[in-house]
Amino acid sequence: MPTRRPLIAIVDDDESIREAIKGLMRSMGFDAETFSSADNFLRFPHIRRTACLVTDINMPGMSGLDLHRRLVAMGKSVPTVLITAFPEKNVRASALGADIIGCLTKPFDEQVLLDCIHTALALSNEGKSGS
Repeated sequence: MPTRRPLIAIVDDDESIREAIKGLMRSMGFDAETFSSADNFLRFPHIRRTACLVTDINMPGMSGLDLHRRLVAMGKSVPTVLITAFPEKNVRASALGADIIGCLTKPFDEQVLLDCIHTALALSNEGKSGS
């Protein structure tokens, strides 16, 4: 039986960002799904399979930070990398928590994102082996 590849969910209202990150994730051997809004991701039937969430902070409707908080409240905490074109120190400070892996400012270096993804996957695997 083949092992499932880690699933990376990308939530951003900017299609070019979504597709660029999706292409990078797939080139690294991950499964990747994209969503144009937090609400679309919340309707995704495989949220529990998501090993890492990469989400924009500033989106119409629910922000990426609010999406993360909603997942935690639902008992579906997912290691998360926040991305933003509008860095604000207070957002970064309030965002960093147990499963917020990083807060990257667009444009960001691919390697920095990949480092965050690998950290998230290590946390995700830790959680699975500890349950």
